Amino acid sequence: CEDVFMDFDSFKAVGSGLGTAAVIVMDKSTDVIGAISRLSYFYKHESCGQCTPCREGTGWLYKVMERMKKGDAKVEEIDMLWEITKQIEGHTICALGDAAAWPVQGVIRHFRPEFERRIAEFEASQEKVANM
Repeated sequence: CEDVFMDFDSFKAVGSGLGTAAVIVMDKSTDVIGAISRLSYFYKHESCGQCTPCREGTGWLYKVMERMKKGDAKVEEIDMLWEITKQIEGHTICALGDAAAWPVQGVIRHFRPEFERRIAEFEASQEKVANM
């Protein structure tokens, strides 16, 4: 963060991006998976429904992100979620599909261990309940 200029080329060079150039500032206490889940809801709501990848994909992104937020998923679904974003990105008439896919890609790219931790904790809590 301290070494990167806030422009498109600098972000691209470090494997990030400004996406639609909207900037959301969060502190370290923010639940990033929850924040991206909420953002996914926004894109699902804003989809006009004309393009199948966007109409169907944004709904899938939101549903899966909601489960990921709780940890109610399988580790393999992280890669499935990534693949869903790739089926949306570049396959829609307007840029809303890309804008919906990029935040999910970013959170997976930068916070995958957090997804895995939540899934492991959820599975452990379910096993504990089953053994009672």
